[in-house]
This record gives sequence, structure tokens and C-alpha cells, in this order.
Amino acid sequence: MSVPKHSSPHIPVREDWLAQVREEILDPSLPIVDPHHHLWDRPGSRYLLDELLRDTGSGHDVRATVYVQARGMYRAGGPEDLRSLGETEFANGVAAQSASGLYGPIRACAGIVGMVDLMLGDAVAPLLEQHLRAGGDRFRGIRNQTAWHELPEINSNPVPPRKGLLSEPAFLRGAGRLREYGLSLDVWAYHTQLDEVTALARALPDLPVILDHAGGPLGAGPYAGRRDEVFAEWSARMRHLAQCPNVTVKLGGLGMAVNGFGFEQQPLPPGSEQLAKAWRPYIEFCIETFGPTRCMFESNFPVDKGSYGYAVLWNAFKRLVSGASADEKSALFSATATRVYRLQPESMS
Repeated sequence: MSVPKHSSPHIPVREDWLAQVREEILDPSLPIVDPHHHLWDRPGSRYLLDELLRDTGSGHDVRATVYVQARGMYRAGGPEDLRSLGETEFANGVAAQSASGLYGPIRACAGIVGMVDLMLGDAVAPLLEQHLRAGGDRFRGIRNQTAWHELPEINSNPVPPRKGLLSEPAFLRGAGRLREYGLSLDVWAYHTQLDEVTALARALPDLPVILDHAGGPLGAGPYAGRRDEVFAEWSARMRHLAQCPNVTVKLGGLGMAVNGFGFEQQPLPPGSEQLAKAWRPYIEFCIETFGPTRCMFESNFPVDKGSYGYAVLWNAFKRLVSGASADEKSALFSATATRVYRLQPESMS
């Protein structure tokens, strides 16, 4: 589990570019739980609690967040399989900072999704127990690097994942052990891999599976200029996946280069109306197919911050469901995330 050095495929964040667009906050009293963000301190890219608080404090009522695996703060030494404990300890430390109240009412990292190599199969059990202890009652699940494509230009991971991980028998055995500890499995996969996700969800029907980034509809490389074709393939596979009641979908994560929307190439960053227009087919399909209680909006910051600002992003989400009922909005913006990640009531106070 050593972290080799690779150039990042993430779109660089340009604060001066983002600063060119400011919007009035829509529905500012709507409670939000952001169920997907990262923290890291890497050469040329720093996103820690201060940076997170600047984004979450930009006007929307963000009550709590969930930290998701990002290879941050691994231990520098010791057994390979234990090095990812450093990430869980780090996220729990940030959560403790936030829980002090010194940084405002938000409860950052109220839930933690960490990393244990599920290819270890049944041997993951003692490692899961150590992460549960390190997470201080906040540890909620596991994510491995599984977004894979045969073409090198389709890449969203600084450390490329291995092919076919989701279908490996050892991986399924490891994922199956999560159920014993009340943990969930986050999966980041491109639309070309969704059949593998469906097979996994069917093989482990008692395991809560959380599909990240709306199922990864691709729009880069050979998929550029083929949005209708990709949508047809993506939606058909998502419809099959929705038949698995143990699957929940995160709505967001569409600002990466692999999605091909090209917002980062514009002279001005996109406003919420442009984002809502571009994403409406995907977001509406997911909500109609899975239902609001199996969907939750996410930021995927700072990865998506290369394409748009935090306040603009949540305005776009609010535009997309402006006609929804109060209960539906509650599910999409906070209740689904709170339930799926089993966040404590004080996280939403």
C-alpha cells in the first residue's frame, strides 16, 4: 500500500479564476450534509480544515461533512497494511478540531470513509477493527481505488488502480466482511464498469453500497462529443443497478476532466444556471430511478474545485430540484447522507 509518486490528473484550482463569479445564495436555510470531500497536503495542492471551512462557510447551511478516502496522511513507516491508519487518525483529528466548536457550528468529518485493501479477503477483519478504534466512533466505511479504464487518457486517480478489482473473488470476500462491522462500501467507477458494480451489489445484498459521482458518465478521450450515446449506455446500466435496494447514489463529482464538460476551459467559471443545465439529464434520471431517499448531493471538493466554486455548486443543486417537495429536498441535501453514514444527531444540530 505504498503510495508511488504520479502526476495528478486533477484540474488545478485557480482561486483568482473562481473569484470572478459570485452568486446570491439560494434557499440559504436549507440544511446540508456534504457526504463526499477530501483533505490533503500535497506538493502544489493544500486542502485542509482551513480551506474546507472557507468553502463550506461561503453561504450555504452546511451542518456536517463526510471525509472520503484520498491517500492522505498515510504513515511513513511500519507495516504496509497499517499505513492507511494514518489517514483515519488524521480525519478523526480534524473531526475533533471541528467538534470543539472553535471553528463554528459545522461538524467536519462527522463520518469517515477510509482505506483497507479489500484484496486481503478475510484478513481485512483485524485491520477494520483497528480503523474503527482509530476513527473514534466516526469510522463508517471503506473505499478502494476501483475507477479503471483501459485507455490511459481516462484517468482520475494519481495512483492508477488495477483492472477488474471489483470482480476479484478476494475483493468480494473482503467487502463481505464489512457487514460484520456495520460498515459500508463506497465505490468510484466509470459508467463502463457499472455492470461490475451491479454484480457486486447483487453478490452482497446485505452490504450498503454507495456509488460515487453519479456513476461516472465519461466525456473525455474517445467519449468526447458522444454525450447522447454515453447517456444511453450509462442510463441503461444505472437502471439495472437501481434494482439493487442496497445501493445509494451520490449526485455530483461531475467536474473532473474525465467527465469532459470542459468548464475549466472557459474564460469565466460557470454559474449555477450553466451547471444545472449541463447536469439536469443525469441528476433527474438518478432521482427518478433511485428515488430521493437513495440519492444525496455531494461536492467532491477539492477535486471538483478546479471547475467551479462551492457556493455556485450548491446553488446548482438547488436549482435542479427547485420543484421538489420539502421532504424530497431534505433527503437529497441531508437526510439520506445522515442515514446512510449513520451520523450522530449532534452533527445536524
